[in-house]
Amino acid sequence: MGELLIKERDIVVPGDVLATGMDFLPAGGAYREKESIIASQVGMVNISGRLVKVVALNGKYIPQRGETVIGQISDMGMKNWFVDIGYLNEAVIPLRDASTDYITRDADLTQYYNYGDYVVAGITRVTKSKQIDLTMKGLGFRKLTGGRIIRVNSAKIPRIIGKEGSMIGMIKQMTECRIIVGQNGFVWISSFDVEKERIAVEAIKMIEKNAHIQGLTEEIKSFLEKELGGKSDIHQEK
Repeated sequence: MGELLIKERDIVVPGDVLATGMDFLPAGGAYREKESIIASQVGMVNISGRLVKVVALNGKYIPQRGETVIGQISDMGMKNWFVDIGYLNEAVIPLRDASTDYITRDADLTQYYNYGDYVVAGITRVTKSKQIDLTMKGLGFRKLTGGRIIRVNSAKIPRIIGKEGSMIGMIKQMTECRIIVGQNGFVWISSFDVEKERIAVEAIKMIEKNAHIQGLTEEIKSFLEKELGGKSDIHQEK
């Protein structure tokens, strides 16, 4: 019979034994050695059913197909746009994936996305040579206007989002800000109230800094209540 030797959100280092027996399966950041599951990186434990995973507390962003990212238009070609997504290589929006509208080959591409524009897009392809293709065809994919962009460590994004979106949902509701989180560590925040926008930014930065702390949701909730000047009835998963 298998046994877990750690708890959800424990901090572990390479070589730590996370579980014994065959009842549990290693996921990212962990591997099996005979009947033991062992951590392969420094990180925070995540347990999902039988899966035991170690989420890195630091690390560079590695793009994956199907992820949603935020990036900045850095250049344009005849048939595409180049996008800085905070990775070694720039991503590309091909003409065919730039819009649900039909774009002619002689069109002025700046009418759609210009130098310096920020966009939220989906990754459709990552080749072995690390060429990254993006699409703007999808729910929520668009050019971003107004607001501000902040960058956080992409390894902390799961903590910022929270279980089933609980953490970021709480920040959105309490600050009344519009927030989009890119899995590459770019976060867009917008509000008509500059002070609430500032508070949302500070809350996200607090999560990034304290991602390893247990009970972080209640700590962030208390911070928001203090800054916003009132208590909230919101109860989120810790």
